[in-house]
Amino acid sequence: MIRFNDMRISVPEPIPIPPEVRLFAKPLIAVGDLVKVGQLIGQACENGLPVHASVSGKVKSIDDFDPITGEKALSIIISSDGEQTLNDVLNPPAISDRMGFLDALKNSGAVGLGGVSDKLDYILINAVGCEPYVTSDAREAIDNADGILEGAVLLMKYMSPKQLIICVGDNNPEATQKLRTLMPTIEGISVQSLPCKYPQGHDKVLAHKVTGRMMDTGCAVVSSTAVSVLAKYIKTGMPYTHRVVTVEGSGVKTPKNLVVPLGTAIKHLFDFCGGLTDDATKIIVGGPMTGKAVPSLDMHLAKTHNAVLALNEKESEPALETACIKCSRCISGCPMNLMPSFITDAFEQKNIDMLSKLKVNQCTQCGCCAYVCPAKRPLTQVMSLTKDMLNN
Repeated sequence: MIRFNDMRISVPEPIPIPPEVRLFAKPLIAVGDLVKVGQLIGQACENGLPVHASVSGKVKSIDDFDPITGEKALSIIISSDGEQTLNDVLNPPAISDRMGFLDALKNSGAVGLGGVSDKLDYILINAVGCEPYVTSDAREAIDNADGILEGAVLLMKYMSPKQLIICVGDNNPEATQKLRTLMPTIEGISVQSLPCKYPQGHDKVLAHKVTGRMMDTGCAVVSSTAVSVLAKYIKTGMPYTHRVVTVEGSGVKTPKNLVVPLGTAIKHLFDFCGGLTDDATKIIVGGPMTGKAVPSLDMHLAKTHNAVLALNEKESEPALETACIKCSRCISGCPMNLMPSFITDAFEQKNIDMLSKLKVNQCTQCGCCAYVCPAKRPLTQVMSLTKDMLNN
């Protein structure tokens, strides 16, 4: 695993209401309709989770493609009225049993709760957040420790795991201390501080590190942000409409953590942080190890985006790829004990049988193999293409 230097964890600041937001969903409303914050407006195409308005205003248009990537995708554009009027029917859900709790879990709109199901021995709440630059989840664990604990109590009550462990990185002692201070005296709930070594925060790695098990074998890993959102929804009826986002990197004039309405164009985040430096050349949504470069500042913030990075020319210059020297660093560096160099060979030969034997679908695409490769081969990108080849 790779250890990075600890980063500053700045207090989140709310940004001004953006002029419009774009939310990707199958619409349940029509062009011209007036919507309010928290109102159900659609369902996400990829997972069927509900999507709620993050601003109040009028539905400007409904598009059937992503204007940034050109991919086919339904999206709803809302022109904000700047008022942030709350929906009139925001009522806490009535929960009396496990099925009611699972319905509330889905209706909250939060992502990162998909592993919660029956017959779990362990539920891990992931507040590790060890990817470079990204501190939004660490900030959530500090500012909403009470919400995380309320969600933990609800998960313990309705899902009845043998143990529920809140996992925090050792570079965030403030969150660990706060969680332990506020911890309710309920048997089975605990807080565990873990070394902040990347990719400790990846769900599969975390599950094996803490429990010795693989995911889907009686162990579920859920996001600390999602647990906090769930607790707020069950308490107030307010679904997932805003999130904390880290705006960082050498290309940002004043890096910050921000509270942002979902669907906001990332250019507004950079504007609030003083803009980009003159040498900023690459924009990444997500962390530097797992994030994706985007072609436009008009890219809109999605539910899963925990960071937006701007890197200067020196940091973003592509490395010169050379031939593999068979050093096996990619193999020793893989947290899932895979063999990226062998998988790459099988991919180039289009050997589907060999790819299945090499268990490429266990790859978390953490980026460690490409990071440690002295030949600078694009191993992580190949792993992604290999998965597509195998699954399609």
